[in-house]
Amino acid sequence: MNFVEELKWRGMIHDIMPGTEDQFEKEMTSAYIGFDPTADSLHIGSLVQIMILVHLQKCGHKPFALVGGATGMVGDPSGKSKERNLLDEKTLIRNLTSVQKQLEQFLDFDCGANSAEVVNNYDWFKEFNFLDFMRDVGKHMSVNYMMAKDSVKSRLETGMSFTEFSYQLVQGYDFYWLWKNKNCKVQLGGSDQWGNIVTGTELVRRKGGGKAFAVTTPLIKKADGGKFGKTESGNVWLDKTKTSSYKFYQFWLNSTDDDAKNYIKILTLLSQEEIAKLTTEHEEAPHLRLLQKVIAEEVTTRVHSKEDLEMAIKASNILFGKSTAEDLKSLDEETLLSVFEGVPQFEMNKADLGLGILDILAEKTKIFASKGESRRMIKSNAVSINKEKITEDVQLTENDLLNGKYILAQKGKKNYFLIIVS
Repeated sequence: MNFVEELKWRGMIHDIMPGTEDQFEKEMTSAYIGFDPTADSLHIGSLVQIMILVHLQKCGHKPFALVGGATGMVGDPSGKSKERNLLDEKTLIRNLTSVQKQLEQFLDFDCGANSAEVVNNYDWFKEFNFLDFMRDVGKHMSVNYMMAKDSVKSRLETGMSFTEFSYQLVQGYDFYWLWKNKNCKVQLGGSDQWGNIVTGTELVRRKGGGKAFAVTTPLIKKADGGKFGKTESGNVWLDKTKTSSYKFYQFWLNSTDDDAKNYIKILTLLSQEEIAKLTTEHEEAPHLRLLQKVIAEEVTTRVHSKEDLEMAIKASNILFGKSTAEDLKSLDEETLLSVFEGVPQFEMNKADLGLGILDILAEKTKIFASKGESRRMIKSNAVSINKEKITEDVQLTENDLLNGKYILAQKGKKNYFLIIVS
């Protein structure tokens, strides 16, 4: 499989340096992408870069994932409008460990010559003092060259510290070090990294007398111009303790048709033929949201697990489709709370389970204004407890508690209430 051709049909190439495709065709080639450890989890914006490394390895080349233990202490100005807060060492180490674990979910680290490797640039910068860096690296790059970078020019009016101004030299040296010590000949990254990447290829040429290459990908935006991976509640994280599997699954399920046609090429491993067939089927019956379902299933399974996907589908069916009381009971506490986040909540004591259902619904929780309203709604078959219709003589027990502490009440089709029993 031709790596560059694979990226082209998937719409994953923004810029490519002349000679890069020939390099990949000539021999097994090592390439790397840097990941910024500014948080203890990557978010779905990082999935684009991760998938490039996945394709790279599937095409027979060797991927390096660089986690920026050193650069994380400095801060990349690319695409930023202001100076970023620097991280302390303890936070950085925690973030690096978490990010490395996430990268290991996607890449094969035990497949012979093209096994993936994770490297940390702190390993080669920790003994590199400032004067040596200025002498061995800084002398190869003119100020004029560095000032011409978009990441610098865009910040000249608002101001930029020397720390951020020098970032491109630090990233450039990463490429040089990997080229010299790991035979890494290509750097990959988002289109906003082009200036930093080219600095690296220049350093390889000027300092090492060698050749290095570059490929960047478009920065994905949603069809409405919004930022990819952003929701009203913030980033969509790969860590399910930050973004639950249910919310993660729902993000892809709620994609627009235009976005789904883009995402399925970039974020899945489906072939060109498979995607063309799915797209045709989707266009014949767009209301079935076939593309969105396939993306949601593929990406949720890859990032989380098959079990998490099944849990997310069950959770989705509870709100939006046909589901059973057994489906509800099978949800773990995290998923249950994620699904019903934002619904009205009431509290009651476990001893109150012995009261009649009318007392619980009207007196203890105030779900209904009165016992009379509760009775009328129950008689009209409009009240459910834990997804099962009830009668007014039903008696709740501890066996009815979901995860040992919750009861889900439902009034009509769409009004849910979560009762927390303590």
